[in-house]
Amino acid sequence: MGVKVGFRILILKYKNMAQRKAADCRTMPSEKNCSLYISGTAEEVLDAATQHAVASHGHKNTPELREEIRKGLVDAND
Repeated sequence: MGVKVGFRILILKYKNMAQRKAADCRTMPSEKNCSLYISGTAEEVLDAATQHAVASHGHKNTPELREEIRKGLVDAND
């Protein structure tokens, strides 16, 4: 593998890593003291976090909930 090709692969891997997002239930106000941490693409995390909020915390799946979760997404550290 040439230097140029290897460097390009490294850049593509870094770009994919940089796109990972996370939702951390520990940073949200909750009576359950939930410790769930979800990471993946923004859409994966949004979907999983919404399902978790509905199933575990009793929220309704609304556009407002999804937007609140979307605003709380951070870059993943994993």
